[in-house]
Amino acid sequence: MKIVFLGDSLTNGSFGGDWVSLVAAQLPTHEVVNAGVGGDTVVNVAVRAESVLEKYQPDAVFVMIGGNDAVTNIFPDTRLYYKSSKKILPDGIVTPERFGTQYRELLTYLLLEHVQPFVGLAATEYNRELIAERQRYNQITREVAAALAIPICDLETSFMPMQPIEREPVTMKFIQEIGKRQDSGWSNFEEERAKYGYTYTFDGMHLMVETAPKLAAVVVKFLRKHGF
Repeated sequence: MKIVFLGDSLTNGSFGGDWVSLVAAQLPTHEVVNAGVGGDTVVNVAVRAESVLEKYQPDAVFVMIGGNDAVTNIFPDTRLYYKSSKKILPDGIVTPERFGTQYRELLTYLLLEHVQPFVGLAATEYNRELIAERQRYNQITREVAAALAIPICDLETSFMPMQPIEREPVTMKFIQEIGKRQDSGWSNFEEERAKYGYTYTFDGMHLMVETAPKLAAVVVKFLRKHGF
C-alpha cells in the first residue's frame, strides 16, 4: 500500500529530525511519500490535497497539521508572513473556527476520494502560551476526526513537555531566522536546545535528530494497528 504524509515542516523533516523516512524504513513493504511543506497551515494542505492525490494516488493519507495555524491566531507579528508567503487571506489568520471547518472539508474530501485518512496530533514546547493554543487546535482536530470516524494518532500525549518554559512570542524575525538557517545548512541543534532547556526540540518546534526515532516508533505502531 501507499501512504502519503501530509503536513508542515514537522512532517517535512528537512530542518531537524526526519521521522517520516524512519517510518518508511520500518514499513519496507509499503510505499511512503513525504508531502510535508514548511510553514503550511490546514488551508495550504487543503489546497494541495487534490494535486497530491492525483500525483501519488495513495491508499491512505496521514494528516498532521495545526502548529502554524495556532501561531497565526495568537502571535499577530507572524501574520504578514502567512498572508504574503502562505497566501492565508485576507489577514493571515487561521482562527479556530476556520481551522475546524477547513479540516472537516479536507478529511471529507479524502473520504469521498476513497482514500483512508489518518490524523496525527503533534505537540509543541515553544512556550506556555503556544502549548495551550496547540492543545486547543488539537482538540478541534480530535472532534472533527471523531465525528468522521477517522483514526487518531496521539503524539501530543507522548511529547507534551512536563515543565513549559517562558519565552517571548513567535515573531516575524523568528520565522525569517528559520529560513536563513535552513538555507545556510545550520545544524547547531544541541546548542540551541540547551540554550532554552527544551527536551525533544531544538527551538521549541522542530525535532532534535535524536527525537525522530521515538516519534516514528509511535506512528509505526499506530499504522500497523490499522493494517499497514
